[in-house]
Formats: sequence, C-alpha cells, structure tokens
Amino acid sequence: MNTTTATRDKNGRFTGSKRSSGNFGMIASAAAGGAALGLLAMLGRKAAVQAPTALAGNWDEALALEHAATRKVFDALEATDETNTTKRSMLLSHLKHALMKHAIEEENVIYPALREAGQREAADALNQEHGYVKQYLYELENIPNASPDWLAKLKEFRADIETHMREEEDSLFPMLRAQLSEEKNKALTLLMNKEGFKVA
Repeated sequence: MNTTTATRDKNGRFTGSKRSSGNFGMIASAAAGGAALGLLAMLGRKAAVQAPTALAGNWDEALALEHAATRKVFDALEATDETNTTKRSMLLSHLKHALMKHAIEEENVIYPALREAGQREAADALNQEHGYVKQYLYELENIPNASPDWLAKLKEFRADIETHMREEEDSLFPMLRAQLSEEKNKALTLLMNKEGFKVA
C-alpha cells in the first residue's frame, strides 16, 4: 500500500511524496525475525555454558566439576608469559565469568542451605572469601598483565582459591549432602542449576 505525505519546501510550498508502507512491514518482519534468532542464540549459549554443571549429577558433584574447570583456566593462565597479553586478557575474562556464575550458585543456594543446616559461621566465612575472589580479579585487571607482578598475583590468587575449594569439597559439602534427604539434595541441585542458567 502506498501513502502520500505532504511537506513544505524551502519556499513554503507543499510538496507530496509517495512512501510505501510495504517496506515498513518487511523491515519490521526482518527485525522481529532477527530478535527471535538472537534470543534463541542467547538461550542456546546459556544452555551450553550450564550443561556441564547440569549434567554432572548432584549439586556437590557439579560444583566440584566447576572447581576442576577453574583449575584448568589457572593452568592455562600460568602457561602464558609476558608476551601473551591478549591471551591473558581473554583467559582472565573467561575466569571472571566462570567464577561469577559459580559464586551466584553458591551464594544464592548452597550457602543459605549451609546456614539452614546449622553451619552459619562456615557459610558466612565462605561468603566473605568470595569477596576476596572479587578483589583478586579486580587487582589482576588493574595490574599490567605483562608485568611480573601480574603472574605473582595470579599465583597468590590460585593458592587462596584452591584452599577455599578444598574446604568446600573435603568438608562442608559432604557434611551438607549427608544431612539432607535425597529429595532435598535433588531440589538443591535443580535450584542451583536454575541460578547458574540465569547468569550463564
């Protein structure tokens, strides 16, 4: 369908121009299709990021798998040298995202369950340690990554985070899982995966 619009020229006279509304419909359809494809791509990416955790089994096994993946990123970072600044930046960005997702899962689901199971002090200490994880990430982003100080800070970060992960895997998580019924463990697993998917 064509429409005519009237406008004034520089002398104040009306001029008419024809515009096709069919073009607008085609553009709107293309935009809607593009938005739908973008949404599907985002959901697919989120599912791919969360899939290893979701398929790992119970919540504690899934978190241990994420810990192992974190160690692999640290391995890759430590294998770089001061000439690999781009690779260091990319790996650090990957590490930051993985740890952020992991922290959301623990802070929003597992640590509250620990508090509910009578382990308030332990849950609060773990939560506080997550604050130091964020501090390390901040410092690594603000130290030039070609500097020897960067690698030293990375190694310090790894030592601290591995202590945190061992405490969870060796002591607190097995204790919590043993205290909960199978039904409650399954519910915790589903809830943790839901939280992880939100930020994947």
